Amino acid sequence: LQCVSPDRALGGAPGCGFCDGCHTALIGTHADVSTVVATGSQILVDDMRDTVRKSYTAPAGGRWQVILVEDAERLNEKSANAVLKAVEEPASRTVWMLCAPSVDDVLPTIRSRCRLLTLRTAPVEAVADLLIRRDGIEPETAHAVARATQGHVDRARRLAVDPAARERRAAVLKLPLRVGDVGGALRAAQELVDAAAADAKALAEELDVKETEELKAALGASQGGRLPRGTAGVMKDLEDKQKRRRSRTQRDSLDLALTDLTTFYRDVLALQLGTRVALANVDAEDALQRLARSGPPESTLRRIEAIAACGEALDRNVPPLLAVEAMTMALRDG
Repeated sequence: LQCVSPDRALGGAPGCGFCDGCHTALIGTHADVSTVVATGSQILVDDMRDTVRKSYTAPAGGRWQVILVEDAERLNEKSANAVLKAVEEPASRTVWMLCAPSVDDVLPTIRSRCRLLTLRTAPVEAVADLLIRRDGIEPETAHAVARATQGHVDRARRLAVDPAARERRAAVLKLPLRVGDVGGALRAAQELVDAAAADAKALAEELDVKETEELKAALGASQGGRLPRGTAGVMKDLEDKQKRRRSRTQRDSLDLALTDLTTFYRDVLALQLGTRVALANVDAEDALQRLARSGPPESTLRRIEAIAACGEALDRNVPPLLAVEAMTMALRDG
């Protein structure tokens, strides 16, 4: 949409990836590309009202005003209502792009006003090839992380370059063997939630400090940090935003763990049924074989359903520990 390549003017395909329009759009600095990201578990109505106002302005320099809403399934009823009219009848040079894992996750009032564009998951070989060419990852590692993440490029790269991410995944894959009794199930749940909270804290601390200092400077804080009168509400809004972001980061970390557990039990089911589907977690094959021999496929399916139920509970804002404990107890019972 923002490509300004001379080749396009001559009839070439848009989206060269190298011109100024493409480059600034890709790195997130294009003046006419706005991205809405949930700072908490939901996208709030105030965020969408500001975005709607911007959507009716003319492009500053690009061809289109592009509004990209990440995690559109996080729109709640109020924020969805705020954007309905703008999505149904956008300005003449405005394009709305709403992203979600599945169209079924988006509120019916929103999806009925949109045109569906389904993107397929990148093949494992394509992800591995990208990691090798772009990031210089060793071929063996690239193929292993591409299989483990089932084609998720960003997470595959993180697993390849971040030892801490690999350690967290390894800990999650050990969980199915630790829930043999009630005590083990409860300890595993507590450790999983604590690890997610630690991830959220580590990611938020540095950013929170930077944002707070920048806002204080913008508000004219004195050298001792004293703020002018009437600015307490602004600081409180920032604190609330940061608290929502920490909650969302913890939820995202738990989502990754649930995804890893789902692929683990999917591998178990594949072994039980004798299918020829390639295993995602080849590094945990001993554990997979052990669980595959320990029970019938029906038990594995119930465990996969328990993981999905945990995700749904988190969507309803059930306290993380309660949701994860219910899941680990269900994994124990099979």
